[in-house]
Amino acid sequence: MVETETQATPRSRSAGGSGASPLLGIVFANCAVFTFTVMDAVIKSVAHIFPTGEIIFFRNLFAFIPLLAFAWWRHGGVPLKTSQPWGHVLRGVFGVTAMFCFFLSYKLMPLSDAIALGLSGPIFITVLSVPVLGEHVGWRRWSAVIVGFIGVLVMTRPGSTLFDIHALVPLAAAVLYAAAMMSIRKLGATEPSTTIVFHFTAFATLASLLTIPWGMADPGQAWVTPSSWCQLGILLVIGGLGGVAQIVMTMAYQRARAATCASFDYTALVYGFLLGAIFFHERPDAFLITGGLIVVAAGVYIIHRETVVARQQHREPPVPPLPTNE
Repeated sequence: MVETETQATPRSRSAGGSGASPLLGIVFANCAVFTFTVMDAVIKSVAHIFPTGEIIFFRNLFAFIPLLAFAWWRHGGVPLKTSQPWGHVLRGVFGVTAMFCFFLSYKLMPLSDAIALGLSGPIFITVLSVPVLGEHVGWRRWSAVIVGFIGVLVMTRPGSTLFDIHALVPLAAAVLYAAAMMSIRKLGATEPSTTIVFHFTAFATLASLLTIPWGMADPGQAWVTPSSWCQLGILLVIGGLGGVAQIVMTMAYQRARAATCASFDYTALVYGFLLGAIFFHERPDAFLITGGLIVVAAGVYIIHRETVVARQQHREPPVPPLPTNE
């Protein structure tokens, strides 16, 4: 959503640091979400050519180019040492499987549908925060969760003749994304954001190689050698867009409050509708639009309530969800 995917810690995401500028943070947040959504559209355009595992490989491999350049410019290198190696592995497993489901949904469904369903991630984050993190969730946030699920039901219309089984793919991605965010919240207690990002990107690049043998059983998942420089260039663009979006999102969270930036993640719904209509001739129906708006409203309210509770308890708000494309 993800995305996902600048994984910054609460410390690095507060607006209290140097260079705080809420307006500039909002501009950066919108630019990052738009860039992520453009990346999704490019992925959809080549999803019939390259298998999902191969797209994940190039998405992360080429993302290293802007990410390493940025880390070297800002920090003189990437801090690789970690005190939680298994935490990074767990975060990687959840994150890669979520990314796989998200990218696969772009192939199976209209872009606007996949993005709208994927935006249910904050709902699942709230649900998982109780058993996983032991957080207390009040009746207001539970009410928002229920409303959000109603929005998902409006979009998917289970039980009707219009129900698409493929809708379960982005919903599964949203659940896995929420699980990844739980692991990031735990990692964020001791790990700098650059370390989390680097280890995940490396993990995703290597893990995607495990899908190569899959092509022997399913020809549709067999890796394909780019047949032209144009195709290779498109894969480079996918990785570059993902890496740049991560950097810009980091800059947004360094300049504005976390809840402020997170609220603008939902502009992905608007960008998804526009890109889907322009490039893929998609026409979202009233159910998708209505359900999507309900999910967005519920997600924004959840972010608001988490910020209010954090302020009352005199602590930093938990890491909010990021764009759901990882």
